[in-house]
Amino acid sequence: MRVTGTGHASMRIDTAAGSILCDPWVNPAYFASWFPFPDNSRLDWESLGKVDYLYVSHLHRDHFDAAHLKRYVSKRATVLLPEYPTSELEDELRELGFTSFLRTRTNEVVELDGGLNVMIQALTSPTDGPIGDSSLWVEHDGIRLLNQNDARPTDLATFAALGHVHAHMLQFSGAIWYPMVYELPSNAKTAFGKQKRERQFDRTWRYIDDLKASYVFPIAGPPCFLDDELWQFNDIHGDEGNIFPDQQVFLDEYAKVGGTNGIVLLPGSVAEVTADDCRTTHPQPVAEFFADKKAHLVEMRARKRPIIEAEKTSWRHPEIDVLAEMKRRVEPLLEESVYLAKGVGGPVRFDLVDYDGESVESIVVDFPGKQVRRYADEKVRYRFRTQRALVEHLLHIGEVDWVNSLFLSCRFSAARIGQYNEFVYAFFKCLSRERLQYAEGWYAEQRPDAEDIKIGDWIVQRRCPHLKADLTRFGIVDGDQLTCQLHGWRFDLASGRCLTSVGHEIRARRADASAPADSPTDSPTESSAGQPVAQS
Repeated sequence: MRVTGTGHASMRIDTAAGSILCDPWVNPAYFASWFPFPDNSRLDWESLGKVDYLYVSHLHRDHFDAAHLKRYVSKRATVLLPEYPTSELEDELRELGFTSFLRTRTNEVVELDGGLNVMIQALTSPTDGPIGDSSLWVEHDGIRLLNQNDARPTDLATFAALGHVHAHMLQFSGAIWYPMVYELPSNAKTAFGKQKRERQFDRTWRYIDDLKASYVFPIAGPPCFLDDELWQFNDIHGDEGNIFPDQQVFLDEYAKVGGTNGIVLLPGSVAEVTADDCRTTHPQPVAEFFADKKAHLVEMRARKRPIIEAEKTSWRHPEIDVLAEMKRRVEPLLEESVYLAKGVGGPVRFDLVDYDGESVESIVVDFPGKQVRRYADEKVRYRFRTQRALVEHLLHIGEVDWVNSLFLSCRFSAARIGQYNEFVYAFFKCLSRERLQYAEGWYAEQRPDAEDIKIGDWIVQRRCPHLKADLTRFGIVDGDQLTCQLHGWRFDLASGRCLTSVGHEIRARRADASAPADSPTDSPTESSAGQPVAQS
């Protein structure tokens, strides 16, 4: 099995029975904030796009590059489609000209022509998109590969049960706006960034240990930031709180925990994976490339600047009345929302500024009042500050997912009182009736986990209240606190209170206690305000 690195989470998998192109991303994403690093725009995409199968793991724009898919990927390719609750991914691919789709069923192996076997595991919680994220397992002639990209399964046992995996591709670096955009003192940002960076690596080591593949390939990050406004987010400034470590840092950190089987794929690298070894060739030595990382970024920034400037000119739509258009689009969704609205529990404020940073208007999405209105000088728990032009553009294009567009762009600042509230972000991922109804149904179906386990001196429910991770594998107890390493969420075991977000109580009691702990509530609840805490 041959694997060609094509940048970020993208790769081409070649076997005697056929070829698969995964997640090709070349053009900037998220308001021209993210670029693939190392740069992959100079690869021979005319040849790379002539494949038998296409796999797009999910619709995030660093995996789904519509312009690139339309121009370079053969429309004769059969799309390996994850089993998602909505048809959005298929609909968008059809608009680009793809006509052949293989609709897989989650965790079911499909035999393609020539003995090529594939299986896709789809994740479908609202925090996954909400239409999801997925992983691709491939087997041919006894060689197995798992492309986990940036999906976070609660368990890799399904893949391990299919036989020993020879190549494991997974994310290791950050892919979020936290904590950089929060209006916090610099020392607090650094502390929270260090925590997140450590959790990212801890989660990666856990996945690697679970699967025990022959070779591990760090992929799906980090992006690079080429706009001058965002340049500081690149991990080249000696900031120990930077959440975007690169592949060479991965190799260095992996070595500290005993890892010796890590392989980096630069764009154009080729790995020949067999049952006994993996022979890799690179366009240039990996260590040499990353030793000169800053120079590469400086050159790339100069070359991509016209692209960034052209993008910026397309955002401005002064003809749009932002308040009126937000009322038209958002208020019907507020009326239909029960679980998400109750989970948010208060007004969310958007401060819109012009290009010079001067305030233009403040708009409130009032979840209890079910309306969008002008800010009335009231207390809010969440506040976002961004350019009016960005919101104009979101409304102009009818964007249904502001989280995986505006927020991932990092072109905003945020402040909050109290804990991270997942329902705020879940709602702004669901700005369509189809997505909102799915998310509401998903939350309505959640029930307390009945099975208890013992961790240290505590009896706790087996599944994490956040996304049902198995705490026998991901749970770590330190004194009276439990941390779920899958996403880094923390719980106070004495009270059951979630220290990371709102509405995720855990059932817990001391192992020597005679009475069982009370079960958590089924619906979102309020909690007291506190200081900002780290989240994934």
